[in-house]
Amino acid sequence: MTPLDTNRNRNRNRDGDGDGNGNGNGDGTADNPLRPEFWKKPAGEIDAFFARLRAGREPVFFPYRPARPNSGSGSGSYGFYALTRHAQITEVSRRPDVFASAPSSSTLEDRSPAFGNSAEGSLLHMDAPRHTVMRRVVARAFNPSGLRRHDGMIAAAARRVVDELLEKTPCDFVTEAAVQLPLRAICAIVGVPASAYEDVVKATDTITGIANTTDRTGLDAVAEAVTYFSTLMGDLARLRRGDPADDVTTTLVRATVDGRPLTDAELGAFLRILLVGGNDTTRSTLAHMLHLLTDNPGQKQLLLADLPGRMPGAVEETLRHATPGTWMRRNVTRDTTVDGHPLRAGDRIILYYNSANRDEDVFDRPHAFDIGRSPNPHLSFGGPSPHHCLGAHLARRESGLFYRELLTRAPGIHATAPPAHTYSGLIHGISHLPCAR
Repeated sequence: MTPLDTNRNRNRNRDGDGDGNGNGNGDGTADNPLRPEFWKKPAGEIDAFFARLRAGREPVFFPYRPARPNSGSGSGSYGFYALTRHAQITEVSRRPDVFASAPSSSTLEDRSPAFGNSAEGSLLHMDAPRHTVMRRVVARAFNPSGLRRHDGMIAAAARRVVDELLEKTPCDFVTEAAVQLPLRAICAIVGVPASAYEDVVKATDTITGIANTTDRTGLDAVAEAVTYFSTLMGDLARLRRGDPADDVTTTLVRATVDGRPLTDAELGAFLRILLVGGNDTTRSTLAHMLHLLTDNPGQKQLLLADLPGRMPGAVEETLRHATPGTWMRRNVTRDTTVDGHPLRAGDRIILYYNSANRDEDVFDRPHAFDIGRSPNPHLSFGGPSPHHCLGAHLARRESGLFYRELLTRAPGIHATAPPAHTYSGLIHGISHLPCAR
């Protein structure tokens, strides 16, 4: 039985008797695109795997044995449908009433209690009407007009990071640049002091690795990271109640929902999603962009010939080609169909944005890096839905301002070795990338 046969053998797979890949081990770990082991394969093998799934033109069911106890699976074995085509993911994204984010959108297993209950947890795991109300609290600060007032700060931060990078080259581009700019920008916008930067990075990395966390030590580390953000937010909230400033923390402590102030747990959840989301996507985009420009010198020359005109396209193509956010989970609330294929209430589905961004029906030469690609309807910030990435405009602005500054001053900068890729659960990042001028 091949992966494309699993939809017709749904009940067999749900009982854990088959793996969807002919291995008969009930999980198919090596070929299960939700397991960490799968993402350790060479990029070419991963691309070929998803190309085979797309060729089947229907959702594919994969069994899954939960790694954590009390994960809410019921029988001890369950599974998910992999959606890999652009049209499928777009359809699901546009139907949030049928395809819910609660009880979890970032793990197949239901969320750890460390993240709080559904009423006080992350925006990622909420649905309307509560999601609509809560997102509105901070949405204005991250739309294009709200961010415009931060352009000077972001540009100044980009200049400082480039200054420091060029003083240190040859060096690791990730630690010296890709980590630094989004960290400084989002912390300035939110109101987090520089003294907390190192701890914010550590806590962020712990939380983004939740999908790969299987043992008690790892779960305890996640709980500690969640507690850290709650404690930090508590300190910031007390400060801003007595000394308000032009930052998002002040907005949060002044906000009311249903006629009441936000609770401490709600404030902590807001800080967590803003700092984690505000760091990871841009960090990954900046690192992938240097790697892609190094590997595609012709595209780099095109960009250098017209930095202002071609920079937006270069950023969008980096987002598409790298797809920093690999997948999200949705939960079927009632019997329905996707692209004509039946799904049942209670089914879990995984939206593979990396595969949608390689869909041959949408993108010409999908594996090529082409900064002139137009149109470029990638799904790297999620599909067209209420959950479209809150920080999408910020990530684009930071990336564009940074690379205009860097390539103006150091057009010869390049990666000197292959990147060390990381798939920490949801994120396709780069942990190390040596560079030189």
